[in-house]
Amino acid sequence: MNVDITFLPSGRTVTVRAGTSVLDASRKAGVPIRTRCGGKAACLMCKVVTNGVGLTSLSEIERRKIGELERQGIRLSCQTRITGRATVEVPEDPLKAAVRKQLMRQAEEDDLW
Repeated sequence: MNVDITFLPSGRTVTVRAGTSVLDASRKAGVPIRTRCGGKAACLMCKVVTNGVGLTSLSEIERRKIGELERQGIRLSCQTRITGRATVEVPEDPLKAAVRKQLMRQAEEDDLW
């Protein structure tokens, strides 16, 4: 069975087989999600935000790794599998966020002159 997953904020949707990890689906959609451990739930870099619809429930491994973040809808994309139509939000990469903020500050300073 094929299912759709939409990635926010890009709005990209991709069709994948049920059981595909969110991380693998993001790669197919061309949506970058940071990871360093190759999908073994070791680096905790591949966090996404979800409402849980269309996704597997947390495994015990993921629950131990995520901890209190579970209440905020945070999941590890390498451990979360797609079971039905789903939407996930990919947080902005911290380095890109820092660069964006610095560029905004610079633009504001340029406006002063």
